[in-house]
Amino acid sequence: MDKNITIRNQLKSGDLGTIISLHGELYSKEYKYDYTFEAYVGKELSSFALRTNNKEKIWIVEYNNIIVGSIAICEYSNTEAQLRWFLISPVLRGKGIGKELIQNALSFSKMNNYTSIHLWTVKGLQKARKIYIDNNFELKEEISHNIWGSDHIEQKYFKFLY
Repeated sequence: MDKNITIRNQLKSGDLGTIISLHGELYSKEYKYDYTFEAYVGKELSSFALRTNNKEKIWIVEYNNIIVGSIAICEYSNTEAQLRWFLISPVLRGKGIGKELIQNALSFSKMNNYTSIHLWTVKGLQKARKIYIDNNFELKEEISHNIWGSDHIEQKYFKFLY
């Protein structure tokens, strides 16, 4: 890995705002999402940050000390984890960081005795979809509705860990 790239697991002051902003800006630019997506990420990420749960973890990617990516595992139930806030800035895409983050999340989930993991995404995020499929996630559900300023098809992917 590039010596200018670091991955850390501890939140610091300013991280929440930066991660929320990064999601808002990238999804607006790349997929035309409106401000309500940023509010959605902010609400859920803030709730995550206020919890103290050893079965949950965030990975924050920095490039030259600037946050450029993230992923997290949240407890959905005693046996099921939810993968959230998976994002890599275009600056680092194609360098294997996304694959590394997914592997970290899957390993952490297994270490915490989750038997399955799921995630929600939207149809059209092909690079992320490829990573999910390469890691044996299966598409289980689709919901079509108007969210974040336009029509989207949300997709639920699921994977058994054991």
